[in-house]
Amino acid sequence: MKIPFLLAACVAAAALATPAHAHGPTPHKADETVKIAKPPAEVWKLVGDFGSLAAWNPAVKASAVSNGNTPGSERKVELASGGEIVDNLDTWDAAAMTYSYRLYQENLEAFPVSYYTAELSVKPADGGSEVTWSARFYRGDTHNDPPENLNDDAAKKAIHDLLRAGLDNLAKKLGS
Repeated sequence: MKIPFLLAACVAAAALATPAHAHGPTPHKADETVKIAKPPAEVWKLVGDFGSLAAWNPAVKASAVSNGNTPGSERKVELASGGEIVDNLDTWDAAAMTYSYRLYQENLEAFPVSYYTAELSVKPADGGSEVTWSARFYRGDTHNDPPENLNDDAAKKAIHDLLRAGLDNLAKKLGS
């Protein structure tokens, strides 16, 4: 009878003596929208092509895709600030005017995010359109004490700036 009690006490003591480990980085999200006084089909015509990112987002110098709007297509994105990242198209639905993609190849020197998934959609709203661009992401350095240029704040700013620049310029291009 004393041995099971002693064994349980030893196990409990060992568990309490084990150092705590941090759980890693917290996932973040960004949801940005813009209303545009144009029909959804006209807006989708500009943003619906996975390879057209450079045509409407000033934060992107160039973008090219490997296989059009087919899921699995890779998009090389040359950032206006320098450097390149690569996205991979997960879904593309012209009827629903939406597509989703994920970061396939990071470049922490150019963009301080280690991973993201994103979705862009166009919906009717108030006689025009509402474009929503959402992302779920992790900071560039996923260790416990990241440097300032790869921490949560740097990742949040990079994602927010990319999405906002695109949506604001889209509204400007389409005259809203």
